[in-house]
Amino acid sequence: MEIFDRGNTPSGYTISDSYLTRLVQERFGDPNHIDVEFVPVPRSEEVQKLNVLMASGSEVPDIVFTYDSGTFNRYAEQGGLTELSSLLDQFGPNLKAFLGEDTLAYGQYKGKQLAVPGRRLVLGKYASYIRQDWLDKLGLPAPTNADELYATLKAFKEKDPGGVGSSIVPFGMSIASAQYEPLIWSFIKPLTEEQRYTLTQQLGSNDYPTLLPGFKDALQYMNKLYNEGLISKDFGLDKDKKKLWEDMQSGKVGFYSEDAGELYFVANGSYKNLQTNVPGAVMTPIDAFKNSEGKFAKPAYAPNAMYVMIPKSSQNAEAAVKYLDWMASGKNLFDIQFGVENENYTMVDGVPVVKEDATKEASDRIYNFGDIGIIVNGKYAGSDEKNEAAYIAQTPKEYQADMRKSVEISNTDTIAPVRFDHPIEAEAKYGSSLSDKFQEFIVKATIVKPASFESVYESMMKDYMASGGQAILDERTAAYKEMSGK
Repeated sequence: MEIFDRGNTPSGYTISDSYLTRLVQERFGDPNHIDVEFVPVPRSEEVQKLNVLMASGSEVPDIVFTYDSGTFNRYAEQGGLTELSSLLDQFGPNLKAFLGEDTLAYGQYKGKQLAVPGRRLVLGKYASYIRQDWLDKLGLPAPTNADELYATLKAFKEKDPGGVGSSIVPFGMSIASAQYEPLIWSFIKPLTEEQRYTLTQQLGSNDYPTLLPGFKDALQYMNKLYNEGLISKDFGLDKDKKKLWEDMQSGKVGFYSEDAGELYFVANGSYKNLQTNVPGAVMTPIDAFKNSEGKFAKPAYAPNAMYVMIPKSSQNAEAAVKYLDWMASGKNLFDIQFGVENENYTMVDGVPVVKEDATKEASDRIYNFGDIGIIVNGKYAGSDEKNEAAYIAQTPKEYQADMRKSVEISNTDTIAPVRFDHPIEAEAKYGSSLSDKFQEFIVKATIVKPASFESVYESMMKDYMASGGQAILDERTAAYKEMSGK
């Protein structure tokens, strides 16, 4: 089994030997006479590391996974994956019932079932957050569009309502997509169906707006903010959001965008840390980026999560499917995700509610439940209604109203990913390198002096297109013509 190493393993455990890995061995491995070994892969380098493992053949785990659709498509095209249809029919009835046909379809390549896609429970991605106490001190309303936000950020910097001083960060930014996607997509102009299909580029699991009308305007806006000292200075180096989270929790950040609800989760303790460090600090969830149509447009997730795959070289495909089916059976997934009743959670009206006073030992036991419970993204409590209630209940009671609001924001005016009826091979081929180029594009266009913006933008776009962007555009254009009969 592959397992993500996020560098956050509590003392007393290792990434491959923890409460949850032992639970898997005791409940699944021992009764089936199977030894389950967990192979760590650094989360920040997962695609590169997985490529090395897949190329090795003999060293690749029996179960691997990625969120990157291009990587899945590439392995599928190269014939590197086990076909799963008959194995699922024979050994995965609980798994098939849990996932459903709509989710399973995302793991098919040219009619073959080559991956088990995790089921994504929460489709909304992003909300924005602002220091309400700073707004109140300055007598300002919450901004609802880019122009209002600019004025608010300027006021934060010039008037410093929190008394932060020169280290103030009006707009917290990192190079993770949660920080800049809501902003960029609000600048995208209305699109025809043809533009949505042909000009969007899917690199990994995200749709990228590089070629969409309005993308340049978004980068010019970011450039203005950066050159006026309103954005985190070294955001291009902050790949894991570590600096952003430090600045936010120490009270330096006035506004930022993030995964919905991330601020309030008990496991992170982020809001509690902020309010402990800065008494009176209040972060309010807002929708800050209204577009030209008056909508708060922002991307949403597809209904699938990660692609769980069994390499063609695996000698244990039957056992691997049995393992995934075991996870979808009985209380196994529930116990992986929620832990031990009355220690990690209590049941309230049939819904597991995370204990705010859980001991560190109890919290540590399920610290990486999401990387073990790979058949789902989000906590599965038994039904859609229970899932949402359990999602909100992951937060302390005093934050649950804000948590609910942030989830509502993330589901407002969402843009669903564009899906062709067959994979775009150029995206599989160039996806990983182009996603790196996209981030480089954003950083360079944002931090350059305004006088050089045009030349840097043109040169980065030229490089992006020459590095695979044009190949993707050409293939998507041809695929759209074929699909639409135009």
